[in-house]
Amino acid sequence: MSVFDWLAAVVLFFNLPIPLYWLILRPGVGFWRRHLRAAYWVAGLSASTLVTLFLYAFHARLFASARAPVWAIALGIALVLADGFVLYRVGRELGSKRLMGHAELEGTGELATTGLYARVRHPRYAGSMMAVLGACLVAGTLTLWVVAACWWLLLIASILLEERELRGRFGASYEAYCKRVPRFLPFRFWPRED
Repeated sequence: MSVFDWLAAVVLFFNLPIPLYWLILRPGVGFWRRHLRAAYWVAGLSASTLVTLFLYAFHARLFASARAPVWAIALGIALVLADGFVLYRVGRELGSKRLMGHAELEGTGELATTGLYARVRHPRYAGSMMAVLGACLVAGTLTLWVVAACWWLLLIASILLEERELRGRFGASYEAYCKRVPRFLPFRFWPRED
């Protein structure tokens, strides 16, 4: 594996577990709220273990292509760095406990609508999407693109579950926020429906 393949593997190791973590927690959030400490351990270890085993078992196919073109490597690295910046900003704006879903699991907290959250509703997920796209560009294998497509579908499912929970917790204020602020990009491709 080249240094670029290792970069892609590290990005995947940290980003692929995210939707799995939330897909373990969100459907049974009522149960996990009563077992908060166990929630982090069960979801975190399960998601990380599954991804680690997957990356180990399929590393030869995920990172087996010839070197990607220079433009793809440069763009991929830029996307990974952009995710690092987004993660830093979100961490500063929310704090590490809230970033890990502490407020969501407790059913408490305020709706984040300032900073990056004033521009997009899900900056952390948008950053993860950039990083995984960057890993695909750097590694350059068809297998990794297929894995990324499946991961994006899992991530979208997780986001839809999160939005359902936020609607339940914040009601009309979350609905108004959704009308004002796009999901992932700080602009809209079509006009807002009022």
